[in-house]
Amino acid sequence: MSLRKTPILPFILVTSLFLMWGIANNMTDTLLAAFKKIMSKSDAETSWIQFVFYGAYFCLALPAAVITKKYSYKTGILVGLGLFVSGCLLFLPASRTMAYGHFLTALFILAGGLSLLETAANPYVVAMGPPETGTQRLNLAQSFNPVGSILGVELSRQFILSKLNQASAEERASMTADQLKQIQSDELAAVMGPYVGVAVVLLIIWILIAVTKMPKASDSGSLDFGNTFRRLIKRRNYVWGVVAQFFYVGAQICVWSFTIRYVMQELNLNEADAAWYYRLSLIFFLISRFICTFLMRFIDPKNLLALLAILAIACTATVMFGGGNIGVYALLGISACMSLMFPTIYGLGVEGLGADTKIGGSGLIMAILGGALLPQLMGYISDATSSINMAYIIPLICFVVVAYYGAVASKRISAPA
Repeated sequence: MSLRKTPILPFILVTSLFLMWGIANNMTDTLLAAFKKIMSKSDAETSWIQFVFYGAYFCLALPAAVITKKYSYKTGILVGLGLFVSGCLLFLPASRTMAYGHFLTALFILAGGLSLLETAANPYVVAMGPPETGTQRLNLAQSFNPVGSILGVELSRQFILSKLNQASAEERASMTADQLKQIQSDELAAVMGPYVGVAVVLLIIWILIAVTKMPKASDSGSLDFGNTFRRLIKRRNYVWGVVAQFFYVGAQICVWSFTIRYVMQELNLNEADAAWYYRLSLIFFLISRFICTFLMRFIDPKNLLALLAILAIACTATVMFGGGNIGVYALLGISACMSLMFPTIYGLGVEGLGADTKIGGSGLIMAILGGALLPQLMGYISDATSSINMAYIIPLICFVVVAYYGAVASKRISAPA
């Protein structure tokens, strides 16, 4: 159902979730640099962080849709928040055991909660008031997501990366077991702190949502996966949209996950100082989103998507072969180019799906799996070539796929089967 008037308190509470998962997403991106230092991990080993994080999105996207349909948006949000809180709190025992696998388990549970939240919160905001203003409400709520992203990077920079011991991998290898364990214990306690702090805030939000009378909007209707899938697979525009989304998310996570590493290498900075450039890239991303939304009044979204993807290809090539300050500036430019891609691919992908839009949308969320797989491949290339620069060939290829979707494939909308 849709309400005649948007209830202010429920809207504020749900909108706060967009900020909170922005914090979690981008605070987690900085963990690659943190664990590389703490445990002397290779790039391939640290990329397991993104594998389990975005793999959880893939695993729980459809279950989230089922929960929302069977019960309500509020139920989906409370279950998602519960998993989010649990994952954050599990950082406490993980910091005590000092086992990398325990941190990965905590991240999987945390990200599973985010998958439920994103699946439920986006349509709930649209349903939380008059249908004619649903898009404006969603845009307003989504504007808090990059704010959370910037805050997440700053929290990590202040409370995690700045607390890392500056001993190199070689120096750590020469330490006694007790010396190394003490340093790692202090560093992992720093990693744990912000996550437990976020859990406290989330618990307060969970209680407020649980006791607040929320709109009884629900995603009703039966689920018929078999027939829906057969219809969707015949839609060339949709299928290519899922492919493009897979590669776009993979590119985004590759670029952001290795930003700190690249800046450290090219500008000879430590983790905390390099994180400042990561925060700057998110600011560029936020500003570019508003600029591109304005440009959509004059440029077809498909053409703008293709143009930005081509610019991203040029920036990525500069990152690979330029290096130094030019390479870092180009890396910031990639973030500006990416700002419009996810929502634009999503919107183009579901165009013309009709009654299949909800399940089709879940498929586009499942395409986030690209963020789990491609950073791993990038990490392996970095290790094999001993060059983080050359590893950026992965996002470059991804942007080629996105450019093809915007310029060609998105314009081939099949007739309903």
